[in-house]
Amino acid sequence: MTGHAPMSSRRAWIGGALAALTLPAFAATAAAAGKPTGAETVALIGLADDPRHAARRLERAYPGHPAGRLLDAVQLGIADSEVGLRGSGRSLKIRDVLLPGLDALPAQLAQLRKERVGYWLLDLPAVGVTQALTAAGDAALLFNLSATQDSLRGAGCSAQLLHSMPSQSMLSDALAQYLAARSWRKAWVLHGPDPDDALLLQAWNRAAGRYGIRNIGVKAFKLSGDPRERELANTRLLTSDREHDVVVVLDGDGEFARTLPYATQQPRPVVGSNGLVALAWHPHWERNGGPQVSRRFRKLAGRAMSGQDWSAWIALRSIAAVLGELPSASVAEQASALRNGQVFVDGAKGPRLSYRAWDGQLRQPVFLSHGDGVIGVAPMDGVLHPLEQLDTLGVDRQESACKAMPK
Repeated sequence: MTGHAPMSSRRAWIGGALAALTLPAFAATAAAAGKPTGAETVALIGLADDPRHAARRLERAYPGHPAGRLLDAVQLGIADSEVGLRGSGRSLKIRDVLLPGLDALPAQLAQLRKERVGYWLLDLPAVGVTQALTAAGDAALLFNLSATQDSLRGAGCSAQLLHSMPSQSMLSDALAQYLAARSWRKAWVLHGPDPDDALLLQAWNRAAGRYGIRNIGVKAFKLSGDPRERELANTRLLTSDREHDVVVVLDGDGEFARTLPYATQQPRPVVGSNGLVALAWHPHWERNGGPQVSRRFRKLAGRAMSGQDWSAWIALRSIAAVLGELPSASVAEQASALRNGQVFVDGAKGPRLSYRAWDGQLRQPVFLSHGDGVIGVAPMDGVLHPLEQLDTLGVDRQESACKAMPK
């Protein structure tokens, strides 16, 4: 662009400047007042061979999938948290840990623990998040930025693990609430053959039962080069039933789902993995400071903000918030404060956000979105909860299999 530095140069400059935010003047003031000072290191941990970030996936830009690495979002979170940290005399700096594969993860995590890096941001598949939990023990506060699996919030949970990304149950509940509000109660469900698709189906069935959506048909699809299996991917054959109100497509890979809207046999809306999609963030969200967040991110990263980007940004904001409130606390005490509702964070979605005590999940509205905008926000009006309406999304306290409650 004429008159501007190249994007890579601007990123390098901004990244260096953000990483160097040690705020010496404010640190000196805090030291004189007896407050802890210094820069806390936040490690962003990811994999170079992560299939979720494969070049082809990024090019296709499937709805709900990552749009790129999350480093830019973490840098934006640091910049947005600078003012709030000044009073505590603290600052944050990033260590970008990009590993060649999962095999390299244990050694790197051991090194982070040895160096007493207290905050780990995990952009990892579920198996990597589990490895990180084992390695961290109670020495670090962990944030799951991108894995939606409910098992990480259930039997595989930890008191030290928080989830800024919505769970699959939250996303499914948001979608089911919207369908119920529209009285689209007869669903024709298509699901893929992969293990991730089975988890999507499990979460959908739970949400459908919860909000009165009836599955009048469930069919499996399969993308295959075998001519004998061609019918398993034929969108017209798969949707020939006449009784359904809506087609729910559950496709963790995304390739089949992208072919479905406007290709069904009957004129029916498509929801789930394409068409109308439940998302943590949409760059066209127009309220509550959303345009400003999206605009700042696009200026920094050169692309639109995805749900995973928002998740990384809000995780960094959460660290800054708890440091500002409890600058002298251990990471275990900070985890407890976050999960006990002592610390809130502004996510540019409307209400103040907090983490659930029973599973460490961030309560948050979920956007019902298509490519051009947001058409609904869950929880939907009229969906009630005895304590907190945001807890109508996802697994509630009495349903949770997580036993790692904060102290």
